[in-house]
Formats: sequence, structure tokens, C-alpha cells
Amino acid sequence: MTEMVYGTAPMRAGEPVLPRWWRTVDKWTMSAILMLFGVGLLLGLAASPPLAARNGLGSFHYVERQLFFGGLAIVTMLLTSMMSPALVRRLAVLGFIAAFISLACLPFLGTDFGKGAVRWYSLGFASVQPSEFLKPVFVVLAAWLMAASQELGGPPGKTFSFLLVCTIVGLLAMQPDFGQAALTMFAWGVMYFVAGAPIVLLLCIAGGVVGFGVVAYNSSQHFARRIDGFLNPEIDPRTQLGYATNAIQEGGFFGVGVGEGQVKWSLPDAHTDFIIAVAAEEYGLVLVLLIILLYAVVVVRSLFRLMRERDPFIRLAGTGLVCMFGVQAMINMGVAVRLLPAKGMTLPFVSYGGSSLIAGGIAVGMLLAFTRTRPQGEIADVFQRRGH
Repeated sequence: MTEMVYGTAPMRAGEPVLPRWWRTVDKWTMSAILMLFGVGLLLGLAASPPLAARNGLGSFHYVERQLFFGGLAIVTMLLTSMMSPALVRRLAVLGFIAAFISLACLPFLGTDFGKGAVRWYSLGFASVQPSEFLKPVFVVLAAWLMAASQELGGPPGKTFSFLLVCTIVGLLAMQPDFGQAALTMFAWGVMYFVAGAPIVLLLCIAGGVVGFGVVAYNSSQHFARRIDGFLNPEIDPRTQLGYATNAIQEGGFFGVGVGEGQVKWSLPDAHTDFIIAVAAEEYGLVLVLLIILLYAVVVVRSLFRLMRERDPFIRLAGTGLVCMFGVQAMINMGVAVRLLPAKGMTLPFVSYGGSSLIAGGIAVGMLLAFTRTRPQGEIADVFQRRGH
């Protein structure tokens, strides 16, 4: 119990990999992720049968696929969490090259599945969304560049990472996928801030983001339609937001009962983007608060462990990953309650989706690898020695 609360476990020479991993990994974060996946399966049992019926498939078709891809995601998460930070960094660089090329080729080889945005590769038996895999590996690569720039005689890593994020945001905006573009820019901005960026420069970048939003609003009907729908005080009850809002209101504190919800019969994306509406209608505010608590456990536990980390690369990469994870969850739930414009973003480990589940497993596996306890003094010790 002491290890789970305080995260202090000394390394033992010659200790096997699995016992060492079990003693040093953050068990609270790992448990919260497993519980989120379990909640996702529970909600999938409620939300996906109507969609399967409309598509002429078996009642539990999507649940079985979610179990399969989720199982791959959990295995990927566990294997990645056992890696050293150096190995994670090397694999992330290779993964970034592959994901970046895939993202760049989307306009020529991708498909939109009738949703108005070319974001996927169709493989026949499944689809792949490159942006989901690009986010975690980009965060690790950017953290490496920023950390390298802090060394004496190091490369201009912050500049390189800025050019990379601008290129990625441009490619995502072409799809268009402004939600993933904003999330990627946010993760980079958080790391840039932690790396010691001047406030004035961050304000200039924020102004540039606002300017980009104005340009996107005036040039993209897809973007303008979503912003106008968000700003409109009246909610059309026949839209996805209208159905989701009504479902959340109907759920109340304890929900209408398991299997009694109606929103899953009306929402085409009830099992993905609006899964929280299904949770609110059938299980009420109680389950929604539990989901929020689980995400909070992951974010807060990880940030506290990273605050004690001396290695700047690990500190930056872990901060970027956990902030991106938490903000994606916040965006998904914020859209459902109409606090944010519609983004088309999944709820990590809860929503259905092969790409999002496996990419989430990679991201959290990296986070667990970075937050494992290591034989080192805390970051405060470094500052104390510098003061003498």
C-alpha cells in the first residue's frame, strides 16, 4: 500500500523484469484505466445493439469488436509500460515517421465514410485513423527535442518541435479535423510551457490560434456549421446534440434503468462520440461522476509522480501525454453537455473504436513507463543543491 500511495520503490540488482515492473508501476493509474475499459464494455452492451440491428449485424457485434480491440489495447499498454524511457523514445520516433507519412497520404488514399472528413484508411475488415496514433508519438518526439534544446550546445529543439506541430495541425485541418488539431497544439503548448517558454511567446501563439480559428470559420463550411450550431441558443431536438441533451436531462441522479434508455435508438454515434449520454440516461449522474473520478485519478496521480522526476525528457513527455489524455476526455464530455462545439472525439477507453482504443493503449503505456519509480533523488533535491 505504501508503494501505491507514495510511489517510492528502490531498484534491486538482478531483479526479474516482471517483479520489478509490478513494484514500480503506478497501480492506481493502471487500475483506473482497467475500470474505464470495463465501464466502456458495460455501456457498449447498452448502446451498440440498436446500431447493429440497423446494419443487419448480430446484437453484440460491436461489443465483441470492442472487446477484441480493447484486449489488444490493454496488452499493448502493459507491454509498453514495461519498456525503459529510452526504448519508448526510440520506438516513438519510428512510429512518428510511419504515422506522419500515413497522415500526409490521407487526401489521396483515405476515405470519409460519408461523414464529410477524410480521416480514415479503409482496410475492409476495419478502419485506421492515423491521427490517433500520431498524437502520442508526436508528444514523445517533441519532448525529446525540447529536452535536447536545454543541454549545452544542444539543437534548437523547441523551434523544430514548433515547425513539426504547425505541419501536423495543417494536415489535420485539411481533413478537416479541427478537434484533433487543437488537441495536438494544446499538448505541445503544455510541454512548451513546462520547458520554460516565455509567457509573451505563449500569448502570441494563443493569438495565432485564435486567428487561425477565424480564418477556418470563414473558409470552412464544416467548421462554421459546428460553431454556429454551438452558438445558437436554440437546440434542434432532432440533432445529435438535441438527443444527447434530452437523454442527460432524463437520466437525473440515478438514471432511467439499465436497458431502458431511448437515446441509443436515435443517435448514430451513441456508442462513440456520445457514449456519455447513454451513461447519463441509463445510470444517471452517479456513473458520470464515477467516470470523471477515474479520469481525475489518472491525471492527478501521473502529474504528482512527474513532479518528482529529474529527467527533463521524461517530465515533458509524461506531462504532454497525461494532459492530452485528460483534455480529450473533457472535450468529449463537454460536447455532450454543450459546453463545447461538436468535435467528433472519442472518450478514451470508454467509446467504441479500434484506432482510439489501441492508440490510447500506446499512450497510457508510455505514460506508465514514464511514471514508474526509479532510483533517483527528487527534482527538489536538484534545485536545493543548485542553491548552495
